[in-house]
Amino acid sequence: MFSMTGYGKGEYKAEGIDMTVEIKTVNNRYLDISVKSPKIFNAYEEVIRSAVRKKLTRGHADIYINLVDKREKPKNLYVDMPAAKSWAEAAETLKKQFPALDNDFTLNALMKCADVVRQEEVQGADEALVSALVAALDGALENLNAMRLKEGKKLAEDMLSRMDTIEKFVSDISARAPLVAEEYRRKLEDRMKEILSGVDFDEGRLLTEAAVFADKSNIDEELTRLRSHIVQFRSICKEERVGRKLDFLVQEFNREANTICSKSNDLAVTGSGLALKNEIEKVREQVQNVE
Repeated sequence: MFSMTGYGKGEYKAEGIDMTVEIKTVNNRYLDISVKSPKIFNAYEEVIRSAVRKKLTRGHADIYINLVDKREKPKNLYVDMPAAKSWAEAAETLKKQFPALDNDFTLNALMKCADVVRQEEVQGADEALVSALVAALDGALENLNAMRLKEGKKLAEDMLSRMDTIEKFVSDISARAPLVAEEYRRKLEDRMKEILSGVDFDEGRLLTEAAVFADKSNIDEELTRLRSHIVQFRSICKEERVGRKLDFLVQEFNREANTICSKSNDLAVTGSGLALKNEIEKVREQVQNVE
């Protein structure tokens, strides 16, 4: 089981390349990837996303890529001839306009004019940079998943512990449920005797009323399904990618607990039912953290 929350860092330092990749993940219903990298890697963003999708299925992932390239590389300079011509013509115009001023406009001065000479931007990452990126990214993902797995084990332990508590509440309700109808029949009989003050009443009608109540308040099916859900929950927790399955299963837990509370006409059953719902809600909150 993996938690959706985690952090991982990967580094590559060799041959003048210093590359760092950091990944932070938080809860999200679907997989959402945000990449922040130097422009040189713009063309490789889909490569980065593809690598992340192989390791993550849910959650929001922020990926930060930092690069320091210390390698010696040739500097390609670009000369903008139209710009140089414009500057030179402007200098000639000023010379004619102000003949008394010294003309110190030289070739060196022309090269320093804006936009005349500039360094060409690197169009993309070379093979060495791409290899460094892949290595650092793989390291970050491995470290991220190691942390997420560790957190996932803690989540599983907590949820399984709460599942034991849920099972106890189900047992308490199961033990109490058969007594509810009998107590209702007895209370109804006592009430009838009190109201009629010794006058005979229809025993069959009393039994019919008790039977109708027993049918309306019967929660055997709900308790059976809850026991089945508990078994399924424990089994699913042994798998890796379980978030969506557990999310659906917890909804079923809530459905049965709500039905039990709505059918209940007994203080003890209602109390256990509300405690059951409270524990299920705590499990639901934890499931939101699971991938």
